[in-house]
Amino acid sequence: MAAYFVCTMRIHDPETYRKYTALTPAIVARHGGRFLTRGDEVITCEGERFADRMVLIEFPDRAAALAWYNDPAYQDASKFRRAAARNGRMLLQEGRSDGVAPDPKL
Repeated sequence: MAAYFVCTMRIHDPETYRKYTALTPAIVARHGGRFLTRGDEVITCEGERFADRMVLIEFPDRAAALAWYNDPAYQDASKFRRAAARNGRMLLQEGRSDGVAPDPKL
């Protein structure tokens, strides 16, 4: 089942952040991932205005997503992201096999 990383951050050093973005596509692809969005415009339809950068990445499954995140090459590249951004958040969630029925845990 597909798994998705939702990443948000506030960039304060674009030059250093570009070093990160230059390295990540090849590492994502090596783990079967693909960018769904990469800093595209976010429109807040409800709630507090979202003004940070958002990136959505899809992986074939949770194991592939975690393998990407824990890959030493990615961890090395992520040093640039951490140096260039504040309020960073990386969330991982699996897709559902049943996209119609409500969550039975509610």
